[in-house]
Amino acid sequence: MDERLYDMIFICRPATPEEEIDKLLATLEHTIGERAGKVEKKEKWGQRKMAYRVHRHREGYYVLLVLRATQGDMIHELERRLKVSDIVIKYMTVRLDEDIKRQKRLAQRREKKASRRPRPGGGGGRSHGHGGGGGGEQQPVPSQAQAQAQQ
Repeated sequence: MDERLYDMIFICRPATPEEEIDKLLATLEHTIGERAGKVEKKEKWGQRKMAYRVHRHREGYYVLLVLRATQGDMIHELERRLKVSDIVIKYMTVRLDEDIKRQKRLAQRREKKASRRPRPGGGGGRSHGHGGGGGGEQQPVPSQAQAQAQQ
């Protein structure tokens, strides 16, 4: 199985001491290490106001983990640990590698289309755009009612 990239964000209760959050992070990192995963980035965003109440809390302590893993069961184990933890009120895990692959494919398609397209303004002569800047004047097209009245 190939390596996958994940973002895991979890929110702890606002009154949680920093030591408990560090202890939870150490537990998660140990689990990641056991399952042959790797922590790419660990950020403590601190206490922030949430968009809506979660378990009667208006604020929470945000933590971000960016992980690389080859085993999908590692994510299930991490989520299980976050679910049973008393200090965690909300968590979310997002798999990023599929989005990155999709973005690369779209960029390659765009480049391929751009290479097939003729470049405007490079070949001399008239441009191929729409607009009335070319030859003579254009005659207005009569409406259907005007065409019937002329007959």
